[in-house]
Amino acid sequence: MKKSPAICDYEGSAYRTEFWVQEREYEDAVERVAMQALLPPTGRRLIEVGAGFGRLTDLYAGYDEVVLMDYARSQLLQARELWGDAAPGGRPRYRYVLADFYDLPFAAGLFDTVVMVRTLHHAADGPTVLNGVSRTLAPAGSFVLEFANKHNLKAILRYIFRRQDWNPFTLEPVEFVELNFDFHPKTVQTWLKNLDFQVQRYLTVSHFRLDIIKRLVPLKLLVGMDSLLQHTGNLIQLSPSVFVRAQAVGGPQRVDGNAFFRCPACKHALPNIGNGHLECSNCGSRWGIQDGIYNFKESLK
Repeated sequence: MKKSPAICDYEGSAYRTEFWVQEREYEDAVERVAMQALLPPTGRRLIEVGAGFGRLTDLYAGYDEVVLMDYARSQLLQARELWGDAAPGGRPRYRYVLADFYDLPFAAGLFDTVVMVRTLHHAADGPTVLNGVSRTLAPAGSFVLEFANKHNLKAILRYIFRRQDWNPFTLEPVEFVELNFDFHPKTVQTWLKNLDFQVQRYLTVSHFRLDIIKRLVPLKLLVGMDSLLQHTGNLIQLSPSVFVRAQAVGGPQRVDGNAFFRCPACKHALPNIGNGHLECSNCGSRWGIQDGIYNFKESLK
């Protein structure tokens, strides 16, 4: 199995309690506004790549099946504690998948919709991550992507007044903290185009992401102003966060029959379910299932 680049691992972190509970109401609210504007409200099957503890999962109620995927088992355990395996009435049913976003362990063309929020900024190799998304999307499937914007107003002003060294106008990603990357919108647009995605809409988000503004201006007013400014996204992207809705032009046809997963080791369909594991009939690799979580991070011995 090809070795992936280094991955930012939230295993054991207090991401939910220390990051989101601590003065992030504004960011959460405006991201939900963007998601509700871009996300197809209903569908058969959706995956969120980098779902963490399931912060946005309530937005997926219109889907028959929802997959929450992350690289940190502790985050998925929190998500399962929040959402269980099925909502009242039995739908949607949730699957929790522990996996590497450089090597998505899913059959081709499996998903109607892929969501990736606050995840791409951890990718040292963005095109490879996006290529995996393209492979798993059904023909004409929807991709809702958020990325950290290198070309934001604060970075531009800091660069002009020599408060930062890196140039926000150049197209290469910038790693501002280890395994935390900002991307130029034109670069992301090029990556999507090269993978036969058709960008349908941009929304710019979190225009007022400054502590002093969040302290002085009421939350409801901030969210209202941000919601209005989001619609400038097709014209100019100067906010720290950008949301994109893109459609797969064509997309792969299902080639694995009714298979859901594919083996990360040999890329063949995983039709066999053993005692608490999935077993590959092609290479013999076994992938565990424990506490309701499918583990594709490492194979069983």
